[in-house]
Amino acid sequence: MQLEAQKFLYDINESIDSINQYLTDKRDFNIYQNDKLLRRGIERELEIIGEAVNKLLKIDPTLKIDNARKIVDLRNWVIHGYDKIDDVVIWGIVSRQIPLLKKQVEELLF
Repeated sequence: MQLEAQKFLYDINESIDSINQYLTDKRDFNIYQNDKLLRRGIERELEIIGEAVNKLLKIDPTLKIDNARKIVDLRNWVIHGYDKIDDVVIWGIVSRQIPLLKKQVEELLF
């Protein structure tokens, strides 16, 4: 695997770790929804993840990351549709999809 691809995988892994760190004792939707700083922090990490996946797809389109295109689309939605962000959708992604992505990224890295 190219060094540049590894760098983007590392960035994704770091952003996922940051999301998990932000949520340590706040894994409750109501806390998430009522904490603007927490929401914005998680949204920023999702932007980074989406941008890194986008760059990875350009380097190696055969890379096995489930829902890669949806991850990039999420990044675009968060950035360009900031006024239409749905906290329920973001929470679902963080709760269900981010752990799966973490596993895939770690398998590719290690």
